[in-house]
Amino acid sequence: MKQTKDFLDQMMEYESGELNDQETLNMFSSIVKKGWTYSLQGHYGRTASALIQDGWLDNDGNILKEIRL
Repeated sequence: MKQTKDFLDQMMEYESGELNDQETLNMFSSIVKKGWTYSLQGHYGRTASALIQDGWLDNDGNILKEIRL
């Protein structure tokens, strides 16, 4: 249950613009890995699909590129 609560907190931070790029990529990686991509509201599915198409994530949710700051 704690992981779900932590994830919901992370989603609220994302929606409030509080996550940096790496944290956002990690969150979407988790969404894809857990199979939640299309269970959440449409924005999450579209964003995950875009990250996959742009080569940031693979279809299994693994991060393929490093974010350079």
